[in-house]
Amino acid sequence: MSDAPAHGSGGRPLRIVRLANFVAPSSGGLRTALRELGKGYRAAGHKPVLVVPGERAGERETEQGRVITLPGPLLPGTGGYRVLTDKRRLARLLEELAPDRLEVSDRTTLRWTGKWARRARIPAVMVSHETADGVLRTWGLPEGAARRAADALNVRTARTYARVVCTTEFAEREFVRIGARNVVRAPLGVDLVRRHPALRAPEVRARYAREDDVLLVLCSRLSVEKRPGTALDALEALRRRGRRAVLVVAGDGPLRARLEQRVRASGLPVTFLGHVIDQGLLGALQASADIALAPGPAETFGLAALEAMACGTPVVASASSALPEVIGSAGAVAVDHAEAFADAVDLLLERLEADRREAARARAECFGWNAAVDAFLAAHDAAVPVHPAAPFAPGGVA
Repeated sequence: MSDAPAHGSGGRPLRIVRLANFVAPSSGGLRTALRELGKGYRAAGHKPVLVVPGERAGERETEQGRVITLPGPLLPGTGGYRVLTDKRRLARLLEELAPDRLEVSDRTTLRWTGKWARRARIPAVMVSHETADGVLRTWGLPEGAARRAADALNVRTARTYARVVCTTEFAEREFVRIGARNVVRAPLGVDLVRRHPALRAPEVRARYAREDDVLLVLCSRLSVEKRPGTALDALEALRRRGRRAVLVVAGDGPLRARLEQRVRASGLPVTFLGHVIDQGLLGALQASADIALAPGPAETFGLAALEAMACGTPVVASASSALPEVIGSAGAVAVDHAEAFADAVDLLLERLEADRREAARARAECFGWNAAVDAFLAAHDAAVPVHPAAPFAPGGVA
């Protein structure tokens, strides 16, 4: 891994300092992953510290350990994302924190911290939350150019960091392509208590759909790489076929105004909820929908889709993403255009409702957060806890 001593393998608590950019109050998957991993590290007896950008400096103790905020400017056109740009200030903070391990969740602007860790003889891990070539393609770069640029970036990343963590085989492929030998697999997870079929609520469903409607849900950041417009395209195709379908969009982002304008112009039955803070409401919505849509072609895991499946709601996902690997036979996949997504929705609706909901939940149960935390701790050569079984508790869903 590195020539630094592997503290922690003998059980000593480790200070695991985690760095992340592109975390906004309205962001979903990355915030969830950071929170759940931090909680798991802390429960295992380690000392997690998360450093993120914000409007001003601050520090607080949370369920995921210490969270330190450094001032970071807003990134234009991203709908609220901030970045840590003051390298000197961040380097000074890292020296003060004296981490035993460094975990970085930003493959671009924070990649320099790998060299800092190597000089300090601290084992550092880069977490690949997205494929570089996939993101570049969604931003309009031709496939060949995107691949070349991604390969160059990934070669430097693999050389700089002791390990690269990929959450799926899909995410791992671009590192295998360049011959990287320090890549490890560690899946993400889903809270199987706070996301459960028992959250299904007739009154929530009735708020957005009539009894004979097909209720579709999209839980996503509304940004270019997530391709939320494909969900509207699919809805339009389904309604052309005579299918009584409606769509609820939970999420915010830079494309929201454009999507809302399109809905007003076309008269499509779409409800935009914006960022849903109430996790109980979000879980009830996911459990009450008929099908969840996951059109992002660059997803390397898809936490929102997995949450829907934990609620018993099957998913139609982009065939270009990692989600076919995650959802298995419990959902359906589609190439990235409207008719294919509409076909996949129709295919799922042909199954008996009880069967498709049972299959979705069963597949989600393969991805608990305990297993994810264990895999990440193993990537850090850190002590891994023994977990007791935790049954579902209806009172714990809020």
